[in-house]
Amino acid sequence: MEQKDKKAKFTAMTEGTAEDWGIIAGQFMPFASKVADRVLDHLRLLDGDYGGFPIDRLQHCLQTATRAHRDGRDEQYVVMALLHDIGDTLGSYNHPEVAAAIIKPFVSEENHWICEHHGAFQGYYYFHYLGMDRNLRENFRGHKYFDACAEFCEKYDQAAFDPEYKSEALSFFEPMVRRVMAAPLASMYKQAVDAA
Repeated sequence: MEQKDKKAKFTAMTEGTAEDWGIIAGQFMPFASKVADRVLDHLRLLDGDYGGFPIDRLQHCLQTATRAHRDGRDEQYVVMALLHDIGDTLGSYNHPEVAAAIIKPFVSEENHWICEHHGAFQGYYYFHYLGMDRNLRENFRGHKYFDACAEFCEKYDQAAFDPEYKSEALSFFEPMVRRVMAAPLASMYKQAVDAA
């Protein structure tokens, strides 16, 4: 029987054995190594989803990432920019946190913080039209990454709704996504990954 066909025998984790966990651990790395594929597939779900915006959500992500790339940002930052709204489909009320959770193991603390908080900062440009407080971002004033998040929204995110802008295709960013997501920088599973 191939490793991928083996299954643990327990019905509750309290019954698990070293053999069971050996089977599970043996299948973890092949599964985890395909995280970039799954992320890219999920990003493609944004294609054609306009939600009333001038461009669809995938084009917005591509445009945000293209602007960051053309501005000389490093790959981690560009990948964060590409994925910042990937949570729109599953987390309509908390999409920044969903996206931030996906990228957290693979990016710096700063890039993670920008992604996680960009919704409140982006609101500066439109919350007042919805009867909300456009200065919600001020709750974070004084945080060491406040200016970085404000800059991300000003230079890349809020400006990335131009139907005439020539963004790079998703295929251009795919190698970056694969490199950034090749191995976690920080994760409770990092020790097991490094040992594999």
